[in-house]
Amino acid sequence: MRLTGKTALVTGGGSGFGAGIAAKFAAEGAQVYVADINGDAATRVAQDVGGTPLVVDVADNASVAAMAKAVHSSGGLDILVNNAGVTHMPTPLEFVSEAEFDRVLAVNAKSVFLTARHFIPAMKKAGKGAILNVASTAGLSPRPNLNWYNASKGWMITATKTMAVELAPAGIRVNALAPVAGDTPLLKSFMGEDTPEMRAKFLATIPLGRFSTPEDMGNAAAFLCSNEASMVTGVVMEVDGGRCI
Repeated sequence: MRLTGKTALVTGGGSGFGAGIAAKFAAEGAQVYVADINGDAATRVAQDVGGTPLVVDVADNASVAAMAKAVHSSGGLDILVNNAGVTHMPTPLEFVSEAEFDRVLAVNAKSVFLTARHFIPAMKKAGKGAILNVASTAGLSPRPNLNWYNASKGWMITATKTMAVELAPAGIRVNALAPVAGDTPLLKSFMGEDTPEMRAKFLATIPLGRFSTPEDMGNAAAFLCSNEASMVTGVVMEVDGGRCI
């Protein structure tokens, strides 16, 4: 029960890694807001973990502002997890469309800017808080043909370290997770096609021989957002089975 008495919000919490993080936080005693652009998915996960669903488009300022208002009106936030993310299909960098590029940067990068705008002032006032950004091994050891997704996760890693330095005097810790590909709804998009052969090719690059799971991410997130990690900030924890070695 490491998170008893804490209130947490997980974006992209309706599936995949976000759902795993929400479930672990709830198991550790936190009150969890499950935020997702898919309201049905958010509701299902929230019901499973005893949390509260929120519908949000993390790339839209008005939508994030409304989410923040709802959270603050109910007592504020201790833990913010920026997990929502999208990718483009594996494509040579010059052939990715402008619309795809804009979507990837809006959801993966702009969203961190928007949640910071709407949640950090209250955290500063409280003099405490933990922020966790879900980056990727793609930002550390990029795969070809995912160029702009890789770049967005590299941006998130730099943003995490910058936020950690700037917010430390306010008592706010900021860390990131860098998972390898997981068996989540995004896996097919990373691989281009979900076949046994393509899975084997991906798994061959992971020394431990398996994909990341939502439970792996939940365990790592719970540590970084708990008081056990009170001296940890600006860290990008690789949850990747050795992929980045």
